[in-house]
Amino acid sequence: MDKMLFSLFRFGRYPDLYPGTQFPKDPASLEQLQRWATPDTGPYDDEVTSRAMAALFDKTGPAILISHSRGGHPGWLTALKSENVKGVISLEPGGWKYVFPFPEGEVPEPVQSAYGLHQGEPVSLEEFRKLTRIPILIIYGNFIAEHPVEHIGEDQWRVEMQMARAFAEAVNRHGGNAKVIHLPEIGIKGNTHFLMSDLNNVEIADLMEKWLTANFHEE
Repeated sequence: MDKMLFSLFRFGRYPDLYPGTQFPKDPASLEQLQRWATPDTGPYDDEVTSRAMAALFDKTGPAILISHSRGGHPGWLTALKSENVKGVISLEPGGWKYVFPFPEGEVPEPVQSAYGLHQGEPVSLEEFRKLTRIPILIIYGNFIAEHPVEHIGEDQWRVEMQMARAFAEAVNRHGGNAKVIHLPEIGIKGNTHFLMSDLNNVEIADLMEKWLTANFHEE
């Protein structure tokens, strides 16, 4: 399991870290992160999760939702369920089966990666339009393949980012405001799947802050 996660989270090619990685290079940091991993202990249900998140937004009031990885999908569902979600920042959304919603009739063809099959989730256009009313930012890090490869992590996130861009295009096509940032393309290099744990996490936070300021500035 450790070997698979090492690959999937794009730390490197087991057991070696990628040259230039922003993940801490001391063995203790990697061991600590691996200790965070826990096995699934029951059925995974994004509807249950998103209903709970929507109930939380009912209590907190208007706020920005920040999601990561497998939390990306329930994040979109939460935004569909609660008008208090005023924006979404999703860090490397991904997972299995469904990750991104699309209007019925506009779902991209499923795409195969070295990790599995990736497909969009059909929702009604009426539901999808709720996502066009809020600013959306999606961020992906480094070490993502440009073309199909056998390395699970590099190929998994190649397809996830491809789907993310298709999702953003669909949102914008229907009048929304969605943006996908691939960090190496703007000169920020070395990031793994855990952007918040990388050594340049302040730079990532600054990027998020600039986006928030640009989209939620006071008149």
